[in-house]
Amino acid sequence: MGCLLFTMLVGLFILYSASGHNFERVSSQLINIAVALVVMWLVANIQPQQLEGIAVPAYIFGVILLIGVFLFGDVSHGAKRWLNLGITKIQPSEIMRIAVPMMLAWFFAKRESSPRITDFSVAALLLIIPVGLVAKQPDLGTALLISASGFFVIFLAGLSWRFLIGGAVITGALMPVFWSMMHDYQRKRIEIMLDPSQDPLGAGYHTIQATIALGSGGMTGKGWLNGTQAQLDFLPERTTDFIFAVFGEEFGMAGNLILLVLFSLIIARGLVIAVQAKSTFSRLLAGSITLTFFTYAFVNMGMVSGILPVVGVPLPLISYGGTSMVTLLLGFGILMSIQTHKKLVASG
Repeated sequence: MGCLLFTMLVGLFILYSASGHNFERVSSQLINIAVALVVMWLVANIQPQQLEGIAVPAYIFGVILLIGVFLFGDVSHGAKRWLNLGITKIQPSEIMRIAVPMMLAWFFAKRESSPRITDFSVAALLLIIPVGLVAKQPDLGTALLISASGFFVIFLAGLSWRFLIGGAVITGALMPVFWSMMHDYQRKRIEIMLDPSQDPLGAGYHTIQATIALGSGGMTGKGWLNGTQAQLDFLPERTTDFIFAVFGEEFGMAGNLILLVLFSLIIARGLVIAVQAKSTFSRLLAGSITLTFFTYAFVNMGMVSGILPVVGVPLPLISYGGTSMVTLLLGFGILMSIQTHKKLVASG
């Protein structure tokens, strides 16, 4: 809990700098954090058995909402990701970040003795349905995170390395097919990752400016509020997807290492909770939530550093955003529930 709070505090400081000293943006993020902490506390007080009981309804409800988005969703910036309920708009793909691993953990908990190849095939189908619907919106970043959360459950359930290697080979062989199915902007992102200089003022601008910011930070950084790329408005999306570039420019390699240590401590604690969990459902769900958090951080840092394509994944606990903060802390609330109620589960 201490690492979570300290990391979010660091995020507020860097958000103040990245937003151009905008107190309103920081205040808004404080409200996001407060709401997320309340959600985390509420979920932490729910027993894992109750979470297991709502896994199937949550998954079915989420898939129905995704179908609703596909049929009736609002289009914004060329993407159909929101469902208008009249009173408010919701983004059902966010629900699936938690609903998918819960569903798959429930599925394998019912087959914990010896999952068979048919079980893994059914699990893959349960994962492909929501991922396909989210990718169709299109929302590649969220589809990637849902894929990761589901894959980690399947892997932790005992998927053989032979299938992993075989799947990797098949995926590699099908890359030309996947390439032809991608949207033009998705193909452009991969091309820009390989050579951002081919469009320095267009699609490659984000990557070029981010790498300049990271590189100019050196070992110790330029100091808080002194980063030129952010303060002079060269760096785009600097409060959300590219806030890590602001952090690296102002605090340098030393600051990046400290942030990595904080993330590592959070991940290590989550894995310990997963190992100590007393039920298959709790173990698989805790492991998935923890490793998905790792994926969040790795993908964001990778795209900011230029080693991964830009897919719109925020830096967890640091980037501005209410939905991502609530989703993250909801997941940590589940981890706390598993840790707090593990003795009750063991004796039940």
